[in-house]
Amino acid sequence: MKTKTIIEKLLANKPVEKNELIALLNISNKAEIQELYKAAYQVKIETVGPVAYFRGIVEMSNQCIKDCYYCGIRRSNAEVERYLISEDEVVQTAMWAHAQRYGSMVLQTGERQDNQFTAMIERILLRIRDESNGELGVTLSLGEQSEDVYNTWFNAGAHRYLLRIETTNNKLYSQLHPPDHSFKERVNCLKKLRKLGYQVGTGVMQGLPGQTTADLVDDIMFFKEMDIDMIGMGPFIVHEQTPLANEAENYNAERQFELGLKMIAVCRLFLRDVNIAATTALQALNPTGRELGLQAGANIIMPNITDTKYRKAYQLYDGKPCLEDSSGMCKGCLSKRIDSIGETIGLGKWGDSPHFKKRTDK
Repeated sequence: MKTKTIIEKLLANKPVEKNELIALLNISNKAEIQELYKAAYQVKIETVGPVAYFRGIVEMSNQCIKDCYYCGIRRSNAEVERYLISEDEVVQTAMWAHAQRYGSMVLQTGERQDNQFTAMIERILLRIRDESNGELGVTLSLGEQSEDVYNTWFNAGAHRYLLRIETTNNKLYSQLHPPDHSFKERVNCLKKLRKLGYQVGTGVMQGLPGQTTADLVDDIMFFKEMDIDMIGMGPFIVHEQTPLANEAENYNAERQFELGLKMIAVCRLFLRDVNIAATTALQALNPTGRELGLQAGANIIMPNITDTKYRKAYQLYDGKPCLEDSSGMCKGCLSKRIDSIGETIGLGKWGDSPHFKKRTDK
C-alpha cells in the first residue's frame, strides 16, 4: 500500500494494520518523510493544539540500584560521581519554576526503593504542594516502586508518572538488562499507576542494537493497548562507559535522529491525543532537534532546571546538551526556539493529556 494511502487512513482516524505502520517507519524517501511529519502535525493541531507545555526537570540524584547495560549512571559505573540534591534545594528549584510560570515540573532520579528515599520524596511533594498552593503540577520519574509507595506519593501531590519500558521485545529487554531486571514487573508498575489514578507515561528507545522496525510497531501497539496518556521516548545514544557501547558498531547519528522523529510522527497519527515529549536526546543528535520534534507531532518540552553543578554527573548518554546552561538560559533559548516555529508556550498550565481527560471524564 502506498504511503499516501496509509497516511490518509490515519488522518481519517481509520484502523490500520501492523504492516502499514511498519511501512511508515521504513520510509526513506525525503518527500514522503516530510508528508508524514506534515500529517502528524495536522493531527497534533486538531487534538492538542499548537502549544508546547514546559515540564521543568530536576535531576535530583544519580544514585541507582539498577544496572541497565545502556545507561551512564548504572550501578556498576564506578566513574560516576554520585550525588543527591538536598530537599531544600529541590523545593527552591521547584519554586523558581513556579515563579517562571512553568505549569509543571518533573522530579527524576536513578532508581531507589529504600524507606529513607521514599519518605524524602513524600516530604518534597508535600512542601511543593504547600508552597505553590497546589498550582505547580508534578510528574515523577522514579522507577519501580510498590503500590503503597505510589499511592503515598499520589496523595502527597504527584499526578503524573513516567516509567519507560525501553522495549516490549522480551528477548531484547533481557539483552539490555541484567537477569534481576523484570519486564513483567515494569508492566505491572504501569498497571499499578493507572489503578491509582496517575496520568501514566512510558516510552522506548529507537535504534537499539538488534531492534527491528516490527519491534517498534509492537511498542506503539503496546502504548495503545495500555491506554497510555503520555509518551517520553528518544533515539538510543551510546554512552562509552556501558556494555552496550561495544555492540553499537554501526551507529549512525543521522539515521537515529530520523527514526526518532518518525516514531513521534507515527505515534501522533496512531495515538492522536496523548502527550508526546520532544526529548533532549533529539537535540543531542541535531542542534534543532527539539523544534523538529515539535513539528513532527510532539507537544511537551522538558527544560533542565537542575543546578549546573550537578548536570555533568547525570549523563545517561554521551553528548547531552545544555550542561553549562543555567535554568534561565534554558528557558530563554527554548522560548525562542518554540517561537521560531510559530507555536506558543502553555505557561501557567499543567498541560494535562487530553487522552487522560477523555478517559476520566467518561
